[in-house]
Amino acid sequence: MKLLVGLAAVATLAGACAGAGAAGTTGAPPALTVDLTVHHSQFSTSEIRVRPGQTVRFVVRNTDPIAHELIVGDQAVQDHHEAGTEAHHGDRPGEVSVPPGQTAVTTYRFGAAGGTVLFGCHLPGHWAYGMQGTVRVG
Repeated sequence: MKLLVGLAAVATLAGACAGAGAAGTTGAPPALTVDLTVHHSQFSTSEIRVRPGQTVRFVVRNTDPIAHELIVGDQAVQDHHEAGTEAHHGDRPGEVSVPPGQTAVTTYRFGAAGGTVLFGCHLPGHWAYGMQGTVRVG
């Protein structure tokens, strides 16, 4: 788990460093890819750091024999999904269903202000089990 968290941090830092010069050209930080692996109903990391205004491509690899999902958003979004009954995700940015043994991708653009955004899985019992994390924007 520590290795995967370290790799996510390296990917985040590499993306931040790679765009240091380019950000002044377009005003937005460069896109970043974050790889998340799901194993035993846990994400490979529980904290991700991004820059304000950054677009992140989440690549979610599900190694479990059961389905999972990734929902990125504020507390209201998480509450909606925890109480909701959507069987499949993928139509909205930051929401994707991941069948057993497969990989799925979603893209999410973070706001210009700093702060905290949450991510997690809301299949029955998964959020309560701890399948969640935080994205620090700043």
